[in-house]
Amino acid sequence: MIANFTRMRSFFILGFPGLSPQHYGSVSALLFVIYLTIAIGNIFILAFVVYEKSLQKPTYLVFCHLALNDLTFGTVTLPKIISKYWFGDAITSFYGCFTQMFFVHYLGSVTSFILLVMALDRFIAICIPLRYPVLITNNKISVLCGFAWFIPLPLMVAVVLHVLTLLFCKSNVIAQCYCDHISITSQACGEDVKIVAVTSLCVAMFCLLLPLAFILFSYISIIVVILKMSNAAGRKKTLSTCTPQIFITCLFYLPRCFVYVANTVGFSFSLDVRILLILLYSLFPAAVNPIIYCFKTQEIKQMLMKRLRKTKIGIEIKFLKSVSSPN
Repeated sequence: MIANFTRMRSFFILGFPGLSPQHYGSVSALLFVIYLTIAIGNIFILAFVVYEKSLQKPTYLVFCHLALNDLTFGTVTLPKIISKYWFGDAITSFYGCFTQMFFVHYLGSVTSFILLVMALDRFIAICIPLRYPVLITNNKISVLCGFAWFIPLPLMVAVVLHVLTLLFCKSNVIAQCYCDHISITSQACGEDVKIVAVTSLCVAMFCLLLPLAFILFSYISIIVVILKMSNAAGRKKTLSTCTPQIFITCLFYLPRCFVYVANTVGFSFSLDVRILLILLYSLFPAAVNPIIYCFKTQEIKQMLMKRLRKTKIGIEIKFLKSVSSPN
C-alpha cells in the first residue's frame, strides 16, 4: 500500500551507519569542533572586514558574502547531526527535513555564483586592469552578490515543492548526516520520481556548471596573461593576488567532480565512505576558507600582523606601567 506524504510525520537521520556507539561521543565532539571552527573563522572575517575600513573593497566584500554563506551552511547542517551523536536525537520533522534540504542545495548554489563573481573580479583586475576602477566598485559588487543570492532562490523553492508532490512509501531513514535531495527522493515511489530527479539534475547543472564554465574561462585567461608577462617579479605578484580565489574554487569544485566522475565510471563507495566524502566536500571549504583569506591574501595578512603588533605593544606598555608603579 502506498501512503502519501502526509502520513510520514518525521525522518530518522542515520548518520554513519557503520559507526560503533562507543565512538558517538568522539564523533560528536569532532563535529562540534568543526562547527566552532566554521563559526569563529567566518564571523572573524566578517567582523574584521567591517572593522577595517581599508579592507572594504570589492574583493573583500565578495569574501564577506562567501563567509556569510559558509557560516549559514554550517549552522544549517551540523547542529542536528551533533545532537544525534551527543544526545541521541536523530528524529527530524517531515517539513524540517525539507527545510534543511532547501538550504543545503540553495546555499551550495549560492556558493557557486559567488565564486563566479570572485572570478569576474580577478578577471577584470588582471586582464583589463585599466577598466577595473570603473567596472568593479563596491556598489556593483554588492549588486552582483545580491544576484548570486537571488538567482538560485526560486529554482530551489521549485525543486522542493516538486519533491513535495511525490508519494513516500518506503523507509523514513535518511542515509546521510543531513537531509538532501537524493536521500529524501530515494524514499519516494511512483513514476514521478524519475521526472523529479531529472528536473533537479537540470537545476543543479545550471547552478554548478554554468558558473564553472565562466570560472574556468576567467582563470585560464588570467594564467595566459600572467605567462605573457616578461617580469618574473610581476608574474609572482599578480599570481599571488588570485591565489586565494583559485584555492577556494578548487576546494569547492574538485571534490564534487571527483565523486561525480567516480560514480560515472562505475567506481562505487561504501555508504560510510560516500557519506564521509559528501560531508568533507560540503564542510571542509567552509572551515578552511577563513584560513586561506588570512594567510594567502597579503593585505589581510599585513593588517592582521599590524593589529597583533599593536596589541602586543599595548600589553607590554601596560605590564611595564604596572611593574614600575609604586604600591
